[in-house]
Amino acid sequence: MSFTKPSAVLAIAAALGLIGLGLIGFGGHALVERRRRRGGVKIAGTQHLNARWWREQGTKAGELLYAAIGDSAAQGVGASRPGHGYVGLIARHLRDRTGRTVRVVNLSVSGARISDALDVQLPALGALAPDIVTVAIGANDVPSFDRQRFQRELGTLYDSLPKGTIVAEVPSFYLGARERNARIANTILHRLAARHGFPVAPLHRRTRRQTAVRYALNQVAADFFHPNDRGYRVWASAFLPLVDRVLGPKGAEPVSSGVGGLA
Repeated sequence: MSFTKPSAVLAIAAALGLIGLGLIGFGGHALVERRRRRGGVKIAGTQHLNARWWREQGTKAGELLYAAIGDSAAQGVGASRPGHGYVGLIARHLRDRTGRTVRVVNLSVSGARISDALDVQLPALGALAPDIVTVAIGANDVPSFDRQRFQRELGTLYDSLPKGTIVAEVPSFYLGARERNARIANTILHRLAARHGFPVAPLHRRTRRQTAVRYALNQVAADFFHPNDRGYRVWASAFLPLVDRVLGPKGAEPVSSGVGGLA
């Protein structure tokens, strides 16, 4: 997900604007729109800070190596701090479950599409031997959705990912054409993931279950698009059961993920 995709932002804002009917109609919608614009400027100004923070994290040593491919959501854009995004929450869970230190190499880039992951993030992943990998990419492909291109590019990406990688569905856009595109994208995603044996984090189902109203009221950031801390906890909840499957029973020796190997 990315603030830099104005069409996607406007689509979400339009959906959230329906709530303005309960916020004094047009006047409420105008207030939401003004807040969205101000919030968008504020959030955009944090993106480089998130990227720098994650680069610093990637230089730190750790007994386990966690690598993430994704877009601004993986960067934690919209959270009160980068580590409160879903990647940071997964890393914290890894530390708590294993009692080991964790190095996080967050390869994500705000605004990234699948093609960007192929060009930039995947080559960087190839230089690593991670113990666990998460991939959540494709939301920025939804606004200008091309089914054939999505399938081709996602298939190429999946062909090059390590065995045991956890891939995530495209999140819910709640309403309209983008939600329909997201559903088509996820049908393709599930089919390709099954072909490669990748576990799929049910991100669309988890976010859809929250409803547009609940998301608007307490799970969205100041730009009325990215998740806030609460929203990212919903994202993390889609991944954590699959992370636990990689780790094995609590208190037991972690099982090999088939990636770098949780030895």
